[in-house]
Amino acid sequence: MAQLLGRFAHSAAAHWKRSAAILAAVLVGLVGLANAAGGEFADEFTTPGTESQEAIDLLDERFPSQAGDTATIVVATEEGALNQPGRAEAIVDVAAEIATQPNVTAAVSPLDPEAAGQISEDGRIGFITVQYDQPANDIGVEADELLAEAVAPADEAGLEVSRRGQIVDVAAQQAAPVGELIGLAVAVIALTLVFGSAAAMGITLLSALLALAGGLMLLTFGSSFATFPSFAPTLGVMLGLGAGIDYALLMVGRYREQLAAGDSVPQAAAVANRTAGVSVIAAGAIVVVAIAGLLATGIPFVGQMGLGAAIVIATVAVGAVTVLPVLMGAAAKRLRPRKPEHTAPSPRFAAWAERLVARPWLAVGVSVLVMAILATPVLDLRLGQPDDGNDGEGETTRIAYDRLAEGFGPGFNGPLVLSVALPEDGESSLPAISDEVATTPGVAAVTEPQLNETGDAATLTVIPTTSPQDSATSDLVETLRAETLPAATAGTGVEVFVGGATATFDDLAGMIADSLPIFIALVVGLAVILLMAVFRSLWVPLISAAFNLLSIAAAYGVVVAVFQWSWAGSLFGVGPEGIPIVSFVPLFMFAILFGLSMDYNVFLQSRIREEYMRGATPDESVVKGLARVGKIILAAGAIMTAVFLGFVTDPDVVVKTIGFGLAMAILIDVLIVRMVLAPAVMALLGDRAWTLPAWLDRLLPNISLEGVEQAEAADELELIDPDLGPEVEPELTPERELVGAGDRE
Repeated sequence: MAQLLGRFAHSAAAHWKRSAAILAAVLVGLVGLANAAGGEFADEFTTPGTESQEAIDLLDERFPSQAGDTATIVVATEEGALNQPGRAEAIVDVAAEIATQPNVTAAVSPLDPEAAGQISEDGRIGFITVQYDQPANDIGVEADELLAEAVAPADEAGLEVSRRGQIVDVAAQQAAPVGELIGLAVAVIALTLVFGSAAAMGITLLSALLALAGGLMLLTFGSSFATFPSFAPTLGVMLGLGAGIDYALLMVGRYREQLAAGDSVPQAAAVANRTAGVSVIAAGAIVVVAIAGLLATGIPFVGQMGLGAAIVIATVAVGAVTVLPVLMGAAAKRLRPRKPEHTAPSPRFAAWAERLVARPWLAVGVSVLVMAILATPVLDLRLGQPDDGNDGEGETTRIAYDRLAEGFGPGFNGPLVLSVALPEDGESSLPAISDEVATTPGVAAVTEPQLNETGDAATLTVIPTTSPQDSATSDLVETLRAETLPAATAGTGVEVFVGGATATFDDLAGMIADSLPIFIALVVGLAVILLMAVFRSLWVPLISAAFNLLSIAAAYGVVVAVFQWSWAGSLFGVGPEGIPIVSFVPLFMFAILFGLSMDYNVFLQSRIREEYMRGATPDESVVKGLARVGKIILAAGAIMTAVFLGFVTDPDVVVKTIGFGLAMAILIDVLIVRMVLAPAVMALLGDRAWTLPAWLDRLLPNISLEGVEQAEAADELELIDPDLGPEVEPELTPERELVGAGDRE
């Protein structure tokens, strides 16, 4: 693979005009495919095999008018009552106007004689439930805009009007791309400082953006064949932008290093591709394996999200080794460093590495202790689902949540939905079921059963006495499923499924807990095998996996401290009471972080191994390797951290939590693991770091960073350019030629 990438880069840089034309044609083709045959992103939040999913399926099948999402308009007054003259007419007018809006199937005024339970006992708070015939993501932001316009009469009557529900949430999520802009701004600054060249900074960013655009076009095209959630492009940009810049940064850094050594432009591009390029492909493959591994969870939307992100990551990795050589040829010698310090080994990183290898046990002990302290809060991790009660003060969703809790009790914001499948003459069982549920501890109220048109199904809404995030509400779900409903339906042939948001997220958490061990074993196992094949080493992959797990645990701890414990939570829009961690966030974070952490691991270890294979002692290889790529890794980490932190500005708490967690993990991984722990452990391992048992070497495919043996490498490179072979020869010393081909005695 190394030689193939080298030949490609040499040709692309030498004939850059032709290559640029091909590149442009490919991008135009991708845009055409995406526009002509691309599908749409759709949110299909399902939890197959769970009771809450059966409840949803029954509603979809037998209550199609209730299959869409809802919005709730809350009206309130501090003094008097809602039914006073002027106020009553305004509320009726608002409900009537909303009922005529597109996709609305029902909007009943709380003052309607047929309405029940829509006004608080003191008459100050009421609500209009707006039923739509489609999911909120299919309707779009226009629905909430129409709602905001329709409530004007209530505002004019002096009433407080607020809105909540999926329709409102979807509109709130349409935010400006602040995260991307912050990441790009930091990237411009960091790349300029690292390279000291506007041209080098420019092609690094341009390459990453072109590859990212290609990945998004492929994702859009792929959505016509597979279902991808609406969040998939956001996640793709979040990961693809950071990874794309990182990959390009490593490539351009090595390219300029070769130019400074006197190589021609095609030669420098070839060397960059066959060294740094192979590292990029290896790192990208591990990220793809880790993220695509989410398919193993068996949760459709989780697997779809992972697959979508994997497509983008794979594209930016391939883009780094295909787009950059073309740009290198186009920019030619404008990328040649003007000052030696821009490509020479960093004396500061060399001095730091020398301190580490002089006291490796101290470095290991301190770094492990720091990460253990950071990871401590994870022991208090509480999974759940943040709701409107966690929104910022003054937001319409928070006002509506608080008013409903004030007027109707805390459980009103998280009702449970009972979906009932009725046999013939089964309707007579409904009163007994309703009575049994109503007397269950933890139930505040039960609505009258609603039958569908054919009489073979019914729904009941159960209002808990506790809020949606209260563990007592989850306990109530279990009680209803295990005790109350089986007893109430025994011998009747009636089937009752407990659904609703709380039940759904409890079921999701259970599915994740069941699949997590398999998922972790799969991702870690595949990554270790791939690293063994790349590095021809036993210890480096195993220790790298352990490092990654430790840094992920530390990142989890920081997320718990900030979002759940609300330490400095106000900086991120978290109230003093904190919020639970969404059940699938740790799963996503593990997949993403395990892959991305391996990026920096491959960048560092590949350079250490290269120096070792050139004849350096283990300690010397650590010092030389860190001196060469330490600055690159630090800049790449800064850019990736900035990209992720930019997404903290997103109003969606899931995006906010993932962005912050990923940023902290990258920061921990770069500053502690790559700059301290990994070099120290490599010094402790010594020669053992680069040995592999002979039996294992025979089993693994040969995709090592050298690609082929020294003699074959020279022969193949001479086919490109007679002068190229000796110039990039790896200079293996005799005693090092057998490393990676079995144990060296």
